[in-house]
Amino acid sequence: MEEVTGHGKFAVKFTGKSIVKAINPLPKPQIITLSNLDLLSGRFPVTYFYFYQNPEKVCFSSIIESLKSSLAETLSYYYPFSGQIVQNPNTNEPEIICDDNGALVVEGHANISLKELDFYNLNQSLQGKLVSVNTEFPLQVQVTHYTCGGISITFTFDHALGDASAFGKFLVSWSEIAQKKPISCMPDHRRNLRARYPPTYHPSLDQTFVKCTIEEIINMPITQILLKRLYHVDVSSINRLQQLACASGNKRTKIEAFSAYIWKTMATVIDKRHQKCKMGWLVDGRGRVHGAQNLMSNYIGNVLSVAVAEASITELKQGSISDVASNVHDAISKVTNEAHFLDLIDWIECHRPGLMLSNIVLGRGGPALVLSSGRRFPVAELDFGFGSPVLGTVCTTIEKIGVSYMNQRPSARNDGSWTVSAILCPELAAALESDSIFQPMLASLLRL
Repeated sequence: MEEVTGHGKFAVKFTGKSIVKAINPLPKPQIITLSNLDLLSGRFPVTYFYFYQNPEKVCFSSIIESLKSSLAETLSYYYPFSGQIVQNPNTNEPEIICDDNGALVVEGHANISLKELDFYNLNQSLQGKLVSVNTEFPLQVQVTHYTCGGISITFTFDHALGDASAFGKFLVSWSEIAQKKPISCMPDHRRNLRARYPPTYHPSLDQTFVKCTIEEIINMPITQILLKRLYHVDVSSINRLQQLACASGNKRTKIEAFSAYIWKTMATVIDKRHQKCKMGWLVDGRGRVHGAQNLMSNYIGNVLSVAVAEASITELKQGSISDVASNVHDAISKVTNEAHFLDLIDWIECHRPGLMLSNIVLGRGGPALVLSSGRRFPVAELDFGFGSPVLGTVCTTIEKIGVSYMNQRPSARNDGSWTVSAILCPELAAALESDSIFQPMLASLLRL
């Protein structure tokens, strides 16, 4: 197998494909019925990519063999990741068949060194080169070798398998197994987030979420070109924004402060036809559903909701970072509780079967940006036996999205700085880059 893909200077030659199965498969196939919150998250692919300098210059064939053998062991614990996701003909909803169909591992060789890679412009760097999607496999891995001896690993998951918390547990377990360590998480695959009887929910959920068709998703309104960008945000900038957000005496988190800055910046580039704009935040329900954190800390699946706030352009422009951060705080606080998640599970029950999404993601209701925080997502600790990464972040291969989007991750420097992956309109990208806070990701920032 030799296939070359690339545009211009950067190209990747694909040299091998393997299907990796669990070392200890289940005695017989099991079926996992998706929870209501799994159904809300949908089936789109989620990709994480990591870059390694490979300081010991471990040979590529040894890396591939080590990754495949440790993956096979990991799949024995995370057996749904080695299964198939199929449509149940009776319920018309997807389910996971845990039959050890396997995970797909693709090998590639880049024609450049890591420091020559364009880390900033993800439109150019990823699609068809570092990320390939095969819908037959819920988990796909691409391992790419660079001329400098460096390595990149891209992990693509079907969202039905879980959310960022679930994928983070999987990746940490895999790296622990690769380093011959005991795994720190014994995964819980029981999708036990079920509706109450009779289901009941607060009517405000009808404004936040909507039942939709595949045609509505395909035809969601797109008014501008969306750029895929990667940024470095220094810890000094984060701390400064938090100080501004806390200026009125209220305690605000770093994410609340960061959100306030983004929202105010977005207000400066909104088309004059719009008097308001929205911001949304993905919220993890672990620690909020069924009480204490430890009861769901190892839950593998989706436990996500969306907080949404709307404000006038005038209010955002004239308000201080502290004022806007208070608006952010109030919106997020409304969904960070058990009552909200129980209501959401019941709302989904009342609208099954079919596709469901948040209105903000569908691009309804005017200009908006959704922020996802991955402050606990593993980055620096993801060592598979050839050193810690210089970069770890998330990206998407989705070509069409109805909202601007940002995803925050800890920097691999482990110094409190952040890596931010973004999908933005050109005007917002230019506005953010005009300040010193959003630094376009460069090889020098990664110390390559």
